[in-house]
Amino acid sequence: MIETPSLVDQYCHGVLRTELGLGTFEAHLARGEGPPAPGTTYFDTQTGFAVRRWCPPLLGLEPHCLPARYLARRRELGVLEAGRRLLRGSGITTYLVDTGLPGDLTGPGEMATTGDADAHEIVRLELLAEQVADTSGTVESFLANLAESVHGAAAHAVAFASVAGVRHGLALAPEPPGPGEVRGAAGRWLADRPVGGTLTDQVLLRHLLWIAIASGRPLQLHAGLGEPGLRIDRTDPVLLTDFVRATAGLGTDLVLLHGYPYHRHAAHLAGVFPHVYADLGAELVRTGARAPAVLAEVLELAPFGKLLFSSGAHGLPELHVVGARLFREALARVLGTWVAEGAWSLTDAQRVAALIAADNARRVYGLE
Repeated sequence: MIETPSLVDQYCHGVLRTELGLGTFEAHLARGEGPPAPGTTYFDTQTGFAVRRWCPPLLGLEPHCLPARYLARRRELGVLEAGRRLLRGSGITTYLVDTGLPGDLTGPGEMATTGDADAHEIVRLELLAEQVADTSGTVESFLANLAESVHGAAAHAVAFASVAGVRHGLALAPEPPGPGEVRGAAGRWLADRPVGGTLTDQVLLRHLLWIAIASGRPLQLHAGLGEPGLRIDRTDPVLLTDFVRATAGLGTDLVLLHGYPYHRHAAHLAGVFPHVYADLGAELVRTGARAPAVLAEVLELAPFGKLLFSSGAHGLPELHVVGARLFREALARVLGTWVAEGAWSLTDAQRVAALIAADNARRVYGLE
């Protein structure tokens, strides 16, 4: 039996503090641009089936119970108690929490308390820039405050995360933009931007990435499937190849998040470049019962010391459970098969499992 007693969730978000109705709950199971087709439900997805398999027993119900019964039990327990049971039942011992999403989500402190685990903050670069813009009156003060804020955040955050791929696409020019280019872009953005406006300018996105690179903290880059409406052909991690090459040898690790359906491309980059790592979160949660096949494809290409478990969960504590359980099941099935066939020893399989589950993340993020 391949065991992973400790899991470091190297990328996730907090959970909602509010009670959810059926429609709101379902909306978190799939990131569509609208409701499901008439007469259908987002529970009828690989993620939805996985929730019904793994989560009901943690709330005192039988596996695969009907969604209405599950949600009724969830409301009966209350959002706090249900969240406590689910997070503590996930087996995750450390959460790295991206605090850059809007909404009534728990932060690292609450995740640690509710889940009886350790928790650390990941700072999202674009949100940080938007907050600095809201409080800076001139271009000069904005740029000075931005650099200061990024380096200040590096003192407490375990990593930075960027959604440049979501906002613009990953085919970014690899070199840092020049000072004049940055000042011009900042002036145009600040002049046209309402308070709270989002950052989409590719020059400023690149500038942010290079400030983060200079901090030395690991930099997480979103790739593959993401927000509704996203053109995923623009988020193929292979588009980052020139940027990855330009950042080699600078002392900052890059972590490619969510690479699915381009998970093999992310694994390839992790295999080629010493400072690149690949995340396993979205591909397992989205593929459900097919997770072992997808995991095996990643293991074909990436060195085992370059892969990191995550749930990628957002909003629902159920997604932390599903991410952890699918990872454990998929890893045990894939490595267990190789052991049974004589391709691997049990000792090697157990060592690799521990690397991917927790040890690689502890090394990359400097966790104790």
